[in-house]
Amino acid sequence: MIPGPTPVPEAALLALAKHPIGHRTGEFSNILAEVTENLKWLHQTQNDVLMLNVSGTGAVEAGIINFLSPGDRILVGSNGKFGERWVEVAQAYGLNVEAVTAEWGKPLDPSAFAAKLQADTEKQIKAVIITHSETSTGVINDLAAINHHVKEHGQALIIVDAVTSLGAFNLPIDTWGLDVVASGSQKGYMIPPGLGFVSVSAKAWEAYKTAKLPKYYLDLGKYRKSAAKNTTPFTPPVNLIVALHASLRIMKEEGLESIFARHERLKNATRAAIKALNLPLFAADEYGSPAITAVEPLGIEADKIRSAMKKRFDIALAGGQDHLKNKIFRIGHLGFVSDRDILSCIASLEAVLPEVGYDNFTPGAGVAAANQVLIK
Repeated sequence: MIPGPTPVPEAALLALAKHPIGHRTGEFSNILAEVTENLKWLHQTQNDVLMLNVSGTGAVEAGIINFLSPGDRILVGSNGKFGERWVEVAQAYGLNVEAVTAEWGKPLDPSAFAAKLQADTEKQIKAVIITHSETSTGVINDLAAINHHVKEHGQALIIVDAVTSLGAFNLPIDTWGLDVVASGSQKGYMIPPGLGFVSVSAKAWEAYKTAKLPKYYLDLGKYRKSAAKNTTPFTPPVNLIVALHASLRIMKEEGLESIFARHERLKNATRAAIKALNLPLFAADEYGSPAITAVEPLGIEADKIRSAMKKRFDIALAGGQDHLKNKIFRIGHLGFVSDRDILSCIASLEAVLPEVGYDNFTPGAGVAAANQVLIK
């Protein structure tokens, strides 16, 4: 019950267990062709969706370095661990970074971006980088509103870390006109870590032509050229792609609307249960992420709860990062997760809370609250 690696369905596990096939064979090219088509379906785009042998961090880094030049002025939203990471990545490449910040546990303010973009009359801002679902705090940022201000600017690219929102939240890339969207395989895609995905718009490809940041292995132009021939520029993780082939078929069978509705339902059930247990949520309801729920058990060490859950029930919960270490625990409900998983997790949590010194709840209240959401 962590935000990644997420549970993997049996069909994908069995695909991983197969003997590798040659990545320059017709058989593998046929698999790549179907995978590419289904990735476009999942991303709700006709743009290129490219696969790289990287984690989500590598996908976002590729999304930055392929479209910008040293010294370019950019805005980066930072309200958690991953927003901070994109500030660091951009600075490492010599970009002129202006961080737009918010307190951890709170969403980014779209008006803060609007003010900077509207003041840029000389159109010096080349890109705006946003973490859509801030995994470290369980906050979903208002990407649609921020993107609206970017579109009004007219020149800047919108670059999105959708690592824990792609496949969990309705993210209509073409409808919203998102330029670069990055994600990772161990999240909503329901397979192990190792593949990163980058969706690239026509506007971003125009910027690529003049971008001067150094790149080689992460040069998306190479991947685009190869993808047009249903092949790859470098040796791919063959079995991960075969597993992705299987998981995307599962997702297509469920359907986009059902996938998004399931994640919303599981989020609401988890949050209802935590409230019923009289535990504080770290992020308010209006901006809670469909991928993960962060809980702040005031007066109790969060890691004691996590340890008890693992020891008694073999359920892994995520911890807090940086200054939130031992202050929060996080319940993932992303990817191959069902109603049963949420009920099992909440029932187990109820069982361990008295062990760590917390009894300010009515036994069964959490499970009952979650179930009321799930049966609607």
